[in-house]
Amino acid sequence: MKSLALCIPAYNAAWCLPRLLTSAQNQYIKFDEILVYNDCSSDNTHEIALKYGAVVIDGDVNRGCSFGKNKLAEMVKSEWIHFHDADDELLPNFTSLAHKWMDREECPEVVLFNYEYRDHITNEFISLRKFDKHKLETDPIKYAIAEQINPFCGLYNKTAFLNAGGYDLDPKVLYNEDCALHISLALHHLRFSCEDEISIINYRINNSMSQTNKEKCFLAQFYLMEKTALNAPSIYNHEIAVRFGEIATSLASINNWEKTKASLLFAKKLGLNSISANNNILFNVVSKFSPLAAFWIREKMIRLLKPALRR
Repeated sequence: MKSLALCIPAYNAAWCLPRLLTSAQNQYIKFDEILVYNDCSSDNTHEIALKYGAVVIDGDVNRGCSFGKNKLAEMVKSEWIHFHDADDELLPNFTSLAHKWMDREECPEVVLFNYEYRDHITNEFISLRKFDKHKLETDPIKYAIAEQINPFCGLYNKTAFLNAGGYDLDPKVLYNEDCALHISLALHHLRFSCEDEISIINYRINNSMSQTNKEKCFLAQFYLMEKTALNAPSIYNHEIAVRFGEIATSLASINNWEKTKASLLFAKKLGLNSISANNNILFNVVSKFSPLAAFWIREKMIRLLKPALRR
């Protein structure tokens, strides 16, 4: 039986670690290792992690979760790694499903797990994330460019992960580091697949990093696609161009017109001839002559007629 490590990057996570670590202890098959990277927390994250039996690696300076995950991957002895955010949860069947994949004679180096999205306070079910196995297995580069893939739903062969360079520590992509990882793993020719059975819960948490740092997240998406355009084969230009069009929409929503314009120019350069919006005749007409003007007019109309969308 192959060995499996649970790796948890944590910063001021004392409030949520007990839930995750309890769920890790309640697995049908025990993890071979549970490690927590304590990223210079100011609360008692270190003590809580020790209380629940985790090995704790303390950082001397706050360096962010990408650095922490790379450090964890370097430290573990196990053959396989599962990264998990401190504020999410595992169902008891996770390790059983992981071993179903890991213990095969031939296993893809990256296995994604479908998951439930629930409200942190009420536990209300919000949605179900299901990955497309056929697309993942057929063309992981194309899929990784188009889709948001989070590490809390992934199982990684440690050697392949490290050989591919792990997480990109470039501060420009810090707020989109998970997409950067999976694009990198795909570009390094790692094989991808996914597990259908649900074994993970991702919680919606108010004032999360992504919610409180929208501009940083959108800019990180921009810089990641800029990097991807340089590193990916040209056959993926269309997918990258479409992503630039989507990023332009996000940047326009926060009035960053400099990078909105840059995104649209990249999309055009990569071969995206037009950007359209469903049922928005004015936008579609104006965008044929000036995509930037179309985005500007649409934003003005949204703020005038539907201001709640921009609060």
